[in-house]
Amino acid sequence: MIAQRLIARKRDGGRIAPGEWREFANGVAAGTVPDYQSAALLMACFLNGLDRAETAALTEAMLGSGDRLQLTHLGVPRVDKHSTGGVGDKVSILLAPIIASLGVAVPMMSGRGLGHTGGTLDKLESIPGFRTDLPLADAISQLELLGCALIGQTGEIAPADRKLYALRNATATVESIPLIAASIMSKKLAEGLTGLVLDVKRGSGAFLPEVDRGLELAKTMIALGDDHGCPVTVLVTAMDRPLGRACGNALEIEESILGLRGEGPDDLMEVTYALGAEMLLLAGVVSSRDEALQVQRDAVASGRAAEKFAQIVEAQGGNPGVVDDPAVLPQAPYSRLLTAPRDGIVARVEPRTVGEGIVAMCGGRTRVEDAIDPAAGYVITARPGDHVSRGAPLAAVHASDLDLLERGMDALRRAITIADELETPPLPLISHRVTLAGVEEWHDGR
Repeated sequence: MIAQRLIARKRDGGRIAPGEWREFANGVAAGTVPDYQSAALLMACFLNGLDRAETAALTEAMLGSGDRLQLTHLGVPRVDKHSTGGVGDKVSILLAPIIASLGVAVPMMSGRGLGHTGGTLDKLESIPGFRTDLPLADAISQLELLGCALIGQTGEIAPADRKLYALRNATATVESIPLIAASIMSKKLAEGLTGLVLDVKRGSGAFLPEVDRGLELAKTMIALGDDHGCPVTVLVTAMDRPLGRACGNALEIEESILGLRGEGPDDLMEVTYALGAEMLLLAGVVSSRDEALQVQRDAVASGRAAEKFAQIVEAQGGNPGVVDDPAVLPQAPYSRLLTAPRDGIVARVEPRTVGEGIVAMCGGRTRVEDAIDPAAGYVITARPGDHVSRGAPLAAVHASDLDLLERGMDALRRAITIADELETPPLPLISHRVTLAGVEEWHDGR
């Protein structure tokens, strides 16, 4: 295979055959295809797209570039959840222990931050000692013991995707439906799942802001799951404002712990429980959505979910004391409040600008090799539609030095708009449910 020929063909709008995708993915995994050629092909795919057959072939090629988790011996349903990425989206960190505490195995394989959005792995690694780089054998042992493992891609799972994922972030080729779908599904299909729930974001802070494109992505991933006998359910949720209050790695872990204690923000818990209900329904351990919602609330209220998270943290080398005392998380030495400059209504809290502010404070990456400051971020108490008076606190900024703090303040001032009235109402928190049977609008939790 000559990568240059594939680049030229896709550049000119041609198709790449399944066998060529396999050769390319194996070359990426082996290191025989250099990054500059991979980046060029990614850009050609971004600009000219992939058809349904090409998307399936790329998914299969990346899946086949590595090993798969063999989990049928667990004897219980195996269900995972994945989000297309958002600001303040820490739902996975709550859902994994909640669902695992209810007798469903959750082999959760997550990624790092992409662009302006945070990554579950980066958040978990803000817990002192926490390891996400478990070898597959260790992950399987932990699943046998605890019913949950929170891991990243090792070199064993879809190694071609692991390299291409990092390159997409560095080359501005993230916002592509075929590339997003193939990346997510190659990892998830390697987990040996009996079901998968996806959270597809819409709105200004999403990689695919328009609902039609989000639905297209949902249908693409559902079809890829069906190709492999893995049923997929998708909820389309809002990302026109941050989810919850905390935005930034350690701050989001703290808010996740509050959620596991039953003290999380309403919007965060609503999305968490809705996605969790779909996981439990796919697992077949409940007979109705109402039952699924109730057993999750019971798991939180009883303390079982928080206890499960502490067990997972300890098993993966972290300090389980974080569940009782989040102060063990990294703390930024500098913080400052942003207050309302005038009386009015909070018209917008722009999530993309918030995410870019976190990156500017070194809480995210602009290059593959960038280190992350886990303590950097925001706690935003202002919500669209809130009435505020001049001088009222809107948010707190946390940073490692005064220069970074000022960068964060500048981004936050641009992100939060105070106006005389709310011109555009916020998007519904959950708007659609998508399955192989089709698309349903979401009404009152149904």
